[in-house]
Amino acid sequence: MSDQDVEILAIGAGPSNLALAVALEEMAPGLARKSLVIERDEEVSWQRGMLLPEALSQVSFLKDLVTLRNPRSRFSFLNYLHATGRLNDFVNMGSFVPYRLELAAYLRWTAEQLKLVGVARGKECVAIDPVLRDGVLTGWATRTADGDTIRSRYLVVGAGRDPRIPEPLLGVAQERVIHSTQYLQRIAELRKDLPYRVTVIGAGQSAGELFTSVQSELPECRPTLVMRSIGLNTYETSKFTNELFFPSFVDEFHAAMPEARARILAQMHHTNYAGLAPGTMDSLYRQVYLDRLSGRSRLRMITMHDLTAARDEGDEIVLELTDWRSGTVQELRTDLVLLGTGFAPQMPRMVRRIADAVGVDEVAVTRDYRLVLDRPATAACYLQGVNEATHGIADSLLSVLAPRANDILQDILTHRAAHLTEVQAPLAAA
Repeated sequence: MSDQDVEILAIGAGPSNLALAVALEEMAPGLARKSLVIERDEEVSWQRGMLLPEALSQVSFLKDLVTLRNPRSRFSFLNYLHATGRLNDFVNMGSFVPYRLELAAYLRWTAEQLKLVGVARGKECVAIDPVLRDGVLTGWATRTADGDTIRSRYLVVGAGRDPRIPEPLLGVAQERVIHSTQYLQRIAELRKDLPYRVTVIGAGQSAGELFTSVQSELPECRPTLVMRSIGLNTYETSKFTNELFFPSFVDEFHAAMPEARARILAQMHHTNYAGLAPGTMDSLYRQVYLDRLSGRSRLRMITMHDLTAARDEGDEIVLELTDWRSGTVQELRTDLVLLGTGFAPQMPRMVRRIADAVGVDEVAVTRDYRLVLDRPATAACYLQGVNEATHGIADSLLSVLAPRANDILQDILTHRAAHLTEVQAPLAAA
């Protein structure tokens, strides 16, 4: 076990905190040398469970970690392609959206290119405690699973939201339930020659991808797609609507009244949720069409049904599905449940624990993503990717990575300058 003092500790080496690390290296090298990113996995990745061979990103490559802040940066996606000898191939493909595998490789490459900001892999955060002196918050003490303690003045949480698990499935054998975040790792552990009955829950992009992928990953399986909606829909992709994903819209959204924000989010729901990319939709429909044409009847879809109960029965799970048109209940027996249900809208458990520890009843952040505290403080905590309600629907996506990193860094620099005397004091003494 060992202790370590840093000025900035960023939890999670995903796109959000890597964008911040890049901003630190380019704009505040002195502070970068006192900064650390910790990642619980042994390697830096992104959407590890859904790195399917043909899955495309839904966001332009220009919305990478840095380009919208600094188009000349050596950390850009284009420079990654150039450095790895793949720029001509990507240009020739003629697409603004890279494959998901490419973006994951770009993130790994970026982490390796960092020279000043430390990146510690295999470091899982298990607890975060506020450091108080005479009632003033002066820092944070983060404990990791290997017994280390990392003390920091600034904490940046970018670990993502918690997976959404439908309540009826919380009480069944979890070895037969796989959320999309764990799909590839866990599906690889299963035998390929068994005729699994597979149920996919959801009506969005991840559910569509799971339904398609499992047909090849488990060649003998018979998948059923279950959804509450009347059918599958494509994302709303109007270029006019997409302007609401511009970084400049964050200011406009943040300044709106709370009821107006809620109304905007409701109207933008189908730009990011409960929909499929047009290419995925077309491919999926062709699969169903050919299945019907062949007479095999391997693929099945159940629409307009709620999952109302679930139980274990021997080696299978019995799902209770209620038709919300008639109230009729049917049972669906299955060997494996795949969840394309996305992420819980509530603040992640890690954020709620931090808030509880400092006595914050309701989590709120400033325009610059700083957690609002109800006590004097010379330290601060920043939240990335969980502020949709106050910063707009793009907050959980790649669209605002670079500008948001700039906002957070500028706020940290301003905050440090305002507390210069305290900043110079040894953190360990706080």
